[in-house]
Amino acid sequence: MIKGLKLGKSITNEDLLVLNVDILAPCAMENQITDENASKVKAKLIVEGANGPTTADADGILNKKGVTIIPDILANGGGVTVSYFEWVQNRTGYYYSEEEINKRADRWMRQAFANVWERSVKFKTSMRIAAYIYALEKISLGIKSRGSF
Repeated sequence: MIKGLKLGKSITNEDLLVLNVDILAPCAMENQITDENASKVKAKLIVEGANGPTTADADGILNKKGVTIIPDILANGGGVTVSYFEWVQNRTGYYYSEEEINKRADRWMRQAFANVWERSVKFKTSMRIAAYIYALEKISLGIKSRGSF
């Protein structure tokens, strides 16, 4: 229920997190899904719109339950990606249209998801761990490219 709207019924945040839903998107605050409520979460897919909404202990519980979690670093990375595009535009003095920015962001985010998903399947691990694996691969490549050991 939207506060002040007379339709529906009011529920607590705690109740919201354990509703019988297919997809749960905690998008406001960190540490919302914890070891205390993770076992009660019924969603099969969690898309983390907030930074760190799932604690490490809860992450383990949800993974054991077979819940797929799209980690915050991937799910809400679009804003950071577009901020990068803005920085590049400001540095070069060349400005793209909103349509072009959206097209570029969509392409980058789809590729980021594909890269993480691929590692999740390859290493038989969660999307969160797969995101870390992919990040470490990119760091390793950068170090090798610079000639540093």
